[in-house]
Amino acid sequence: MRYKLLGRSGLRVSELALGTMTFGEDWGWGAPRAECQKMFDAFSEAGGNFIDTSVNYTNGTSEKFVGDFISTNRQRYVVATKYSLRDGNADRLDPNAGGNARKNLHRAVETSLRNLQTDYIDLYYLHAWDGTTPIEEIMRALDDLVRSGKVLYIGVSDTPAWIVAKANMLAELRGWSRFVAAQLPYSLADRSPERDLLPMARADELAVTAWGILGGGVLTGKYRQPDAITRYTGTSERRMQLGDQIAALAGEIGCTPSQVAIAWVRQRPWRGAPIIPILGARRLEQLQENLGALEVTLTPDQIHTLDALSPIQLGFPHDFLSGNEVRSLLFGDTYPLIDNHRDSLPAKPHP
Repeated sequence: MRYKLLGRSGLRVSELALGTMTFGEDWGWGAPRAECQKMFDAFSEAGGNFIDTSVNYTNGTSEKFVGDFISTNRQRYVVATKYSLRDGNADRLDPNAGGNARKNLHRAVETSLRNLQTDYIDLYYLHAWDGTTPIEEIMRALDDLVRSGKVLYIGVSDTPAWIVAKANMLAELRGWSRFVAAQLPYSLADRSPERDLLPMARADELAVTAWGILGGGVLTGKYRQPDAITRYTGTSERRMQLGDQIAALAGEIGCTPSQVAIAWVRQRPWRGAPIIPILGARRLEQLQENLGALEVTLTPDQIHTLDALSPIQLGFPHDFLSGNEVRSLLFGDTYPLIDNHRDSLPAKPHP
């Protein structure tokens, strides 16, 4: 396991993160405590130190398991948790039991500190943008947590790129803590972050922690099995065929489809923005297989092949601005002669 700097910070995190949404059986499909302990230990023994959880995962059981597992060596682990989403025990008629506001933030962070049996959280995410709370309130409240020592760094998850950019600019202008990481879904099954979120992360020097890297299991090919059971519904035939094509390439390489899908994400530092895949598993053997992606290095030709299997249309204004006609109007014949180290436009996808 190698380590990456977490965005514009000095924090060193493992190149893979352990996702713990499966820690606990409260939601009916997670893993029991003993299996979670085995997965945590295997991840640690592989050199992993980056643990991802949330105050609402399995109604708090995930954080409680993580708190127990890190208790003997708290300093070794970089623990990331999140606030915003309601837990399953919250009063459905309480309008402040979820969201981004300071009131819910205060409730959530105190709950997480108790669950995790710690007096500080390494990385604290806003879990999902609620569209109602002023960004000034959010950033000031998060900065107060950093100044209090309860939180060391802050991040943002599942939020539009323009909101994140505005938040970080506001923080810099007012001397508040800025986001150092952005969490988002990214896989061969969903390359939409290449339109705006990944260029924003690169421009703002945010580390990207990617969830959904196996497309809900579709990219593993497991749903082609006649006895497959899934909590996801409505999977398109195109995505199923993508899983078939990844499985065929994996057979040629001599690894598993999961390892190919994870290696593709891991090897895509999008123009310098590091991407850290989040591994989620319900059984030790699943996690061990996923950790095997560290031994898989895709060639440029193989990456090109995978890109072509899952093309993305960047849409306006990206396609417009990267077109030869507009570039000619902007640069004349000089564009090919310019070494532009600050190009903030998305890279043109492979045809």
